[in-house]
Amino acid sequence: MTNPLLVIDVAHPPRRQEVVEQELLDALTRVRSSRVIRLIKIVHGYGSSGQGGATKTVVQNWLFRRRRAVREVLPGESYDLLDPTTQVMRAEVGQYPDADLGSANNGITLVWVW
Repeated sequence: MTNPLLVIDVAHPPRRQEVVEQELLDALTRVRSSRVIRLIKIVHGYGSSGQGGATKTVVQNWLFRRRRAVREVLPGESYDLLDPTTQVMRAEVGQYPDADLGSANNGITLVWVW
């Protein structure tokens, strides 16, 4: 089985907002045109302040504006086998290896695309 997960890192190295947004759009377009890939794992980092970084805010705002284009947005801190959304998502798209599963990583966001 092919991995249904596309991983993009928009945090390393730091990028301008418009570059991050274009990378997100490119990833969404790629997943929507794929017959296999249904998830995007966005690595946005958490910022050195401990309050969340600017890139995370850019990602969250971009996803909010496109909320009708995606099935579910799952913050990394909720991405766990005990989470009901994670359970349904993995049941539908298939099981795949992911080191971030269950790690409460608030530097990532998962996007489940229709």
